[in-house]
Amino acid sequence: MKKVGLYFGTFNPIHIGHMVIANHMVEFSDLDEVWFIVTPQSPFKIKNSMLDDHHRYQMVYEATKDFPKLKASKIEFDLPQPNYTINTLLYLEEKYPVGYQFCLIMGADNLKGFHKWKNYEIILENYPIYLYPRISEGEINTRFKNHPKIHGIAAPIMEISSTFIRKQHKAGKNIRPMLPDAVWKYMDEMNFYR
Repeated sequence: MKKVGLYFGTFNPIHIGHMVIANHMVEFSDLDEVWFIVTPQSPFKIKNSMLDDHHRYQMVYEATKDFPKLKASKIEFDLPQPNYTINTLLYLEEKYPVGYQFCLIMGADNLKGFHKWKNYEIILENYPIYLYPRISEGEINTRFKNHPKIHGIAAPIMEISSTFIRKQHKAGKNIRPMLPDAVWKYMDEMNFYR
């Protein structure tokens, strides 16, 4: 049975923070692989700052291609919008009926609003959640504390954000060290986020 951690995001762009977390999950937990699920345009995000789906997927592919345990996935591109995690999970179950156990990877801050997710109880019942630490305000709902399906992984705390990278790149700052080399190259050649 292959245990796959699903790391959802717009990855606009993918940066070293994402890579460090994913790699830490695959090396220091019982996950065999981490799949970066590139989420298409969310109806709630402003389009102008969001690169086209296939460009974001390509950057994730470029970032992960030399890491056999990390994979880029565009599985959500063909699913109805907006993307609900539960629908993606059910679709993956259908597509890979044997040999795979899917788990969710999320930042501890996401747990605060988790009870608002569509069918969160079903997710919690059927899919282990691997949490990475975040510096954030507010309390995690007591129903999720010490939950047998929620596993905290002591990954490094990464406070780099794609928003910060886009903003500073546009302002002419050197953000290159925050990106995997191949991502920087692609971004620079395509003249993105200028």
